[in-house]
Amino acid sequence: MYVKNEWFVSGEMALTDSELQAWVESISLSCFGKPFLHEARFNPRLKTTGGRYHLGDHRIEMNPKHLIHGQEVFGKIILHELCHYHLHLEGKGYRHRDRDFKQLLAAVGGLRYAPRLPGQTKPKYVVHCLACGRRAFRQRQMQVDRYRCAQCGGRLKLEQVVAEQLNKGDGCLDDTE
Repeated sequence: MYVKNEWFVSGEMALTDSELQAWVESISLSCFGKPFLHEARFNPRLKTTGGRYHLGDHRIEMNPKHLIHGQEVFGKIILHELCHYHLHLEGKGYRHRDRDFKQLLAAVGGLRYAPRLPGQTKPKYVVHCLACGRRAFRQRQMQVDRYRCAQCGGRLKLEQVVAEQLNKGDGCLDDTE
């Protein structure tokens, strides 16, 4: 609930935009050894994403809904956004797919994916590659005969999700490692 620029989550954690700014600055100095020189603030319009780094003005926006996961998890989401920030300013690979990003994120201990929020819908379908076994979770049904596996070019098979499949990892939406 947003009241006077202060975020209250389940009566546990209250944080203002200025406190978030100070927290991001301290994490940047302690984990990266570099100062955070731009703006960090909450954006209540973010729905499921944990945070967002803006390439143009270098600001970081955080989703206040993720405060429910606690200070440790929220701090790891901040680390994720700071990886984008520092790598972009250094001219290195700052995108999720870049090796520089993956290595720095692992080194500082940030989260690769934001944890699922309460009430967020779970995927209904899983797409399996018949050649390499890779799988991807989808919310909507799709015509698999029109697509091939991005990794190996193999044929795909669409199945409905069973509850046990959601916790196995392998690129699953619930995978927060």
